[in-house]
Amino acid sequence: MSKFIKFSPLFVGVLALVGFLIYINLPQGEKQAGGPRGSGQTPVVVTAAENQAFPVIVEALGTAVANESVNITAQQAETVFNINFDDGDIVEANQILVELNNRAELARLSELEINIAEANRQLTRIKNLANQSAASEQLLDEQEARVKALKAQRDVAEADLNELVIRAPFGGRLGTRMVSVGSLVRPGDLITTLDDLSVVKVDFSVSEVHLASVAKGQTIYASSVAYPGEQFTGKITNIDSRIDPVTRSVQVRAQIPNPDYKMRPGMLLQINLEKRVLDALVIPESALVPEGDSQFVFVVNGEEKAIKTEVQVGERKPGLVQILAGLQAGEKVITEGTLRVRDGSSVRILDM
Repeated sequence: MSKFIKFSPLFVGVLALVGFLIYINLPQGEKQAGGPRGSGQTPVVVTAAENQAFPVIVEALGTAVANESVNITAQQAETVFNINFDDGDIVEANQILVELNNRAELARLSELEINIAEANRQLTRIKNLANQSAASEQLLDEQEARVKALKAQRDVAEADLNELVIRAPFGGRLGTRMVSVGSLVRPGDLITTLDDLSVVKVDFSVSEVHLASVAKGQTIYASSVAYPGEQFTGKITNIDSRIDPVTRSVQVRAQIPNPDYKMRPGMLLQINLEKRVLDALVIPESALVPEGDSQFVFVVNGEEKAIKTEVQVGERKPGLVQILAGLQAGEKVITEGTLRVRDGSSVRILDM
């Protein structure tokens, strides 16, 4: 009777995982070569530690808002007589957008003009009579008051007439038109939106530990998933006077020129703020071998031996790390194959 060896799925999965981990930590050159060559030497890839400019970047997230933004609404309840814009138009300041029905106001203004003209004629006649002592001063004063009252009423009528002409308060891009000719609009009803997008503002939070490194006029760099690989440059215009006692962060506002209108209000922006630039000893982050709270690297000496060396790590940025102590410029550290070497192992450096 045949006997079969049974393997549990868990055992098979563990073996596959171990094999995968060994494969991904094998240096690229060795993968291409098909395996190690040379007796007792572990193939590795090395990089020399070098001094270079190392900008320290503070990262944050912010939301873009328009430089100026307003909802265009009516001030009086009236029907729409004429519309002078289309969706998304770019308009100038004080440009007429919508005209409401103004026939009643025009008639009222015309009536007042006639009354003022008649009142002025009567005032002239009374003045002439007063000069001849044929009219009292009281009558003259009453007529002058009547003329002033009529002119005040005319000013009110002109103001009401102007409220029926809706203008752009500033230049910018209009949103979607929400009314049609003949629509009845009431105070507060949305007609469209207007945004000044020539400049966008972005508010973001910075931890209080970076407060001393942030100043008005400082350059920031913004990016958006909408435009991969493109960077927008702006300046910090304001730093809040208070630190949030809960998050221990300060609110910062920056302005970014937007001449092509690429950025829109509400867009999420990744903000990079250059805190300072260090002259630092730098190695690839992949060379680090963490053990507890300590960081180590394998240094390849002149005898092609891997020497395990503890290092003190400073600032980091994607792919690179600053070394404060433990290494000298020019020393070669292993960046690929660190899991296959031990302290004192013989290595063979692959050409990459």
